Amino acid sequence: MPTHPDPTRPDVGAALFSTWDVGTPERQRAAVAAIAATWRKRPWPTPELLSYSVYAGSDGRTLLHHSQWTCQEAYEDYVREHRQERNDEIDAAVPGIERVELVRTRLYRSFPPRREGERPEPGCVVVVDAGFEGPDEERQRAWVDAVGEALATDSGLPPGGIAGHFHLSVDGTRVVNYAEWESEQAHVDALRTPGEGIGSTSPQWHRVQHFPGLVRGGVNRYHLRFTGERPLEPAGPSAR
Repeated sequence: MPTHPDPTRPDVGAALFSTWDVGTPERQRAAVAAIAATWRKRPWPTPELLSYSVYAGSDGRTLLHHSQWTCQEAYEDYVREHRQERNDEIDAAVPGIERVELVRTRLYRSFPPRREGERPEPGCVVVVDAGFEGPDEERQRAWVDAVGEALATDSGLPPGGIAGHFHLSVDGTRVVNYAEWESEQAHVDALRTPGEGIGSTSPQWHRVQHFPGLVRGGVNRYHLRFTGERPLEPAGPSAR
């Protein structure tokens, strides 16, 4: 089984989330196989790409692509030099893929903060997408900070959540929470508890859910199907 990427690795300067719609579970599986075959047969495109992961949506039709880069500019270079040839090969295997959107982000905060060496492997990734009425980085940060306060003051959180990693879109209009859960069922059960979402009915959660300028939100569950990491650099010559 592939290993989930670490959202908190310190060398990540840009995290990109891309969504594809392939239509059916059969095409979902075929697209994952085509992506894996395409990436495995080709050299790693650039050392500035740290990891690339593909997740199958629980809806049976979507794919989530999550890539970690040293900087946003490195991704733009990859688009010019490498992306099209890979997409062409995937499209030849699975025609008719709809590339829905790409969100450029950077990590802002994670809850709870992860201790060094502590990396439980998730059984499910839940992507929570919060959209705002206009670009405002200060508002993005304030909303994430409000989530942190709500989590810290909620003694009745349901079990199964591992961590939430809150990414700010570079255009200032969205926050993407890449949330790690022990299992999909744990998240389903958490949503059945009282309140809106996984939180209680506390004033802190009410502020999160009715934050000024918050206009939409989406929640989708995914399972990791393929991941690749930048190859280790070859060791230098041995000292004599």
